[in-house]
Amino acid sequence: MHKIVVSQPLGLSAEQRTRLQTLGEVKFYDEMPASPEDWLDRVKDADIICTGKFGFKIKAHELRDAFVSVPFVATDWIDQDKLKQNNVIVKNCPGCNKEPVSEWIIAMILNLMRKFPKYINTKDPVHGNPALGLSVAGKTVLVAGAGNIGSRVGKICEALGANVVYFKRGDNLMAKTKDAVVVVDTLASNKDTHQIYDREFFQSLKKGSFFVTVTGDKLWDTEAMLEALDQGILAGVATDVGNIQVGTTDSPVYQRFANHPNVYATPHIAYDSDRCDLICNNMMIDNIENWLKIK
Repeated sequence: MHKIVVSQPLGLSAEQRTRLQTLGEVKFYDEMPASPEDWLDRVKDADIICTGKFGFKIKAHELRDAFVSVPFVATDWIDQDKLKQNNVIVKNCPGCNKEPVSEWIIAMILNLMRKFPKYINTKDPVHGNPALGLSVAGKTVLVAGAGNIGSRVGKICEALGANVVYFKRGDNLMAKTKDAVVVVDTLASNKDTHQIYDREFFQSLKKGSFFVTVTGDKLWDTEAMLEALDQGILAGVATDVGNIQVGTTDSPVYQRFANHPNVYATPHIAYDSDRCDLICNNMMIDNIENWLKIK
């Protein structure tokens, strides 16, 4: 019988727990590991591991002879060749977060352009016309990346009346951004996209435009982004600071964004919703079932 370990709380429903229990002998850990070493101790004898990033991100390459199923998308930080040498297979869940992350992006576009936060529960009287907000309708929105998230964001923006342009592999990024009032970054992290949003990119943007990103600083130059904000090239930025540990706020890069008056920063929680737990965990278990069928 296969030994399955769920290394930490993953928001599994009762039905999902039952599904796992039909596949082997399952040990559920309902508290976070105290340390990466504690995480490794929990999973070291397992045939099948279900895990979040904590512990796994640091100790992945110490695993041996295991199938790891993770309820998230990004695994570019894993040395797949080394894992293969250790007879470790990792399966992720492409597209599992597309619904909540798309919602986060659309919410941030509307907040940046329409300036809703400024007026929500305001106690100050608003004399005359409020500061002019911008409608999404009639504006050009560049979506960088036409994958699961990008294509969904594009469809929603089109429904709001925007002219949507996509940047895809092989396109000229500067040419695509020429008329964009909003640039939405949903690109995957790989050797072709690292530092793609450099100083030249930010300096080339339309004055008064907006940049919305769910990636991390492997893709964008923090200094160049803040410089463009301070120069007024960018009117605003929204970032989920995708390179930090989920929910943490003590990262220097997060702090810099959170303290800037023209930035909306969230601590890598764009995916966090009931729907994401449901979809991602179902896909995680699907991956285990499919692996067992071909094993």
